[in-house]
Amino acid sequence: MFQVFDIHTHIYPEQIAEKACVSLGHFYDFEVMGRGTYADLESQAAENNVGGYLLLGVATNPHQVEKVNDHLAATAAYSRSRGFKTEAFAAMHQDFGDFEKEIDRVSALGIKGVKIHPDIQGVDINDPRFLPLYEILEARDMPLYLHMGDNRPQYRFSMAEKLVEILEKFPRLTVGAAHLAGYQAWDEAVPLLAGRENVWFDTSSALWAMTPEAADAIISRLGTERLMFGTDYPVKNTAEELERFFRLKMTDDRREDVLWNNALRFLGIK
Repeated sequence: MFQVFDIHTHIYPEQIAEKACVSLGHFYDFEVMGRGTYADLESQAAENNVGGYLLLGVATNPHQVEKVNDHLAATAAYSRSRGFKTEAFAAMHQDFGDFEKEIDRVSALGIKGVKIHPDIQGVDINDPRFLPLYEILEARDMPLYLHMGDNRPQYRFSMAEKLVEILEKFPRLTVGAAHLAGYQAWDEAVPLLAGRENVWFDTSSALWAMTPEAADAIISRLGTERLMFGTDYPVKNTAEELERFFRLKMTDDRREDVLWNNALRFLGIK
């Protein structure tokens, strides 16, 4: 049985988790399968051989940033205390006052990178307000994780060409491009991002939206060297996403890399 690292998860405090999941489902017009709590996420671990998670933060306004990041750091530490190789990436908002101060603070808490969700934050990934943040991350060799894609006209904040612009300005910046490079916008995203050595990809919120044959074709373009398994919890649950993953045409060695080894390399976990 393959060991699994889920590279793309979102968790919320118990008191707001239900509301957050309902809001997420309305935003994307799909059914959210999980409860959005760490307890619910971990409840799926044993039967699916999950050994670690990356917890990703989202802040819808600048006042949420510190509170969200404190919760992420505390939850990641709790998860590690229970034997998981869990890490967290901080939330960051485009209007937050002092990027460097918060990066210093979360680094001391053990957080290893930053996540931006442009659709929910209502901002282009190449917005000038983010450029100082990207400069800090590049200088510190900290990864940036981005929600990528969306073909709805009002949510074109993370078009692949905007990421290309970022990569040209910050060529040493490591980027996680979620959802096989671009949720519902794969035709435009894959040709622009395939083959870029500092861009990593995940399978989250992608495999359920296409046939296995379409996924195989995309993965053949992106390669498996920097591809990681993710569920986008609470959007989907672990068992169903693994079932979809095992429909793909892939050797066992490559499956092992995508399910486990690549995530550890991306996060610098020994």
